[in-house]
Amino acid sequence: MNQSNSRLHSSIIPLMAISGGVLIANIYYNQPILKEIGTSIKASEAAIGKIAMLSQLGFGLGMFFLLPLGDKLNRKKLIVALSAALVVVLGLFTMATTLAQVYVLSFLIGLFTTPAQIILPMAATLVGNENRGKTVGRVFSGILVGILAARVLSGFISGLFGWRYVFGISAGMVLTIVVLLQRCLPDVEPKFKGNYIGLLRSTLSLIKEYRVLRHAAFLGSLTFGIFCSFWTTLTFHLAAAPLNYSVSTIGSFGLVAIGGALVAPYFGKLADKGSTYGSLLITVGLIIGSVILIKIFPYSLVALIVAIFFLDIGVQATQITNFARIYGLHEHAHNRLNTIYMTMYFVGAAIGTYFGLFAWKLGGWDMATSQMLFWGLAALAVVFFSERKNVRDSVNITMKREVVVVEVFDRK
Repeated sequence: MNQSNSRLHSSIIPLMAISGGVLIANIYYNQPILKEIGTSIKASEAAIGKIAMLSQLGFGLGMFFLLPLGDKLNRKKLIVALSAALVVVLGLFTMATTLAQVYVLSFLIGLFTTPAQIILPMAATLVGNENRGKTVGRVFSGILVGILAARVLSGFISGLFGWRYVFGISAGMVLTIVVLLQRCLPDVEPKFKGNYIGLLRSTLSLIKEYRVLRHAAFLGSLTFGIFCSFWTTLTFHLAAAPLNYSVSTIGSFGLVAIGGALVAPYFGKLADKGSTYGSLLITVGLIIGSVILIKIFPYSLVALIVAIFFLDIGVQATQITNFARIYGLHEHAHNRLNTIYMTMYFVGAAIGTYFGLFAWKLGGWDMATSQMLFWGLAALAVVFFSERKNVRDSVNITMKREVVVVEVFDRK
């Protein structure tokens, strides 16, 4: 990589981080304002509750069917085209008047938010291996801040102007991002030359080909499942006696999580230095320690704040380390690798949310934290197993090399 490219990359990475956050936030804007949307279009709570599910479904399908295209098509053109389509859909959403319109447009918002995940592997491509973890960490943190800030921003704008302004303002923000990306994003030519069906088959073949990908995807699904389980049940816990926090107070806890997301990229530097195992031990340990803290002190405000901060660091830093691992597997398959990883990531989210709600129904906060602790220990076991396998493989490779050397020496 030449010097000019290095300067280009150092200036473009912050834009990619901001762009990822602005795009991904659109999936989560609807969650705090479902009641307002339902009242506006005269829909029941049960009917309007499907909006969040449809936007997530659209995003999930986009990750599987659109994300791999980043390895086949020009990434800049793909990102700009899909983001421009999102601007149109957001504009239409501000004018929606029926439940059917809201359903279709919510699905399309999720589908056209996919560029947030195309930007992430592209950032990994733009830099050398020595800075990959750090760079991915910065962009991923931008995405996480977008996820966490979306709920706070949505509630604030809706309270002042109405829910339609949330999506109208977002359309303006995404349009600004489209213009900036079109002007500043470098062209990265694709390396995959096959057809679309071959692309999807190639994506699935990576699961069998790379053990590191399987381990990273499983670990990512476990830790993000804990994250979703935590935030789903935390709302009930904070609203119940004896805490009895208001909706606005509960929402403010998301600001603590944003602080954790900003700290997480520093773990990418450990991955760049080859300290993957040590980094994962620390990050998963932070998750387990945070769950134990809020289990022992469920009603302490200080304990809750500390636990939220470090649990968020642990979850996000684990993902950043995983990204650094998988993006080093195949230089020309970053989007396909990301497809497998992120699909498992959101499968974990769905499972974690389900078990969190189920545990809350059975035994409240104590049961909810117990099942989080179980998944945390399972994640730690995955880290240990992965490292033992790596050590065993290294020993086997070394022994094979020694045998070859001895055979060559004997022949001489």
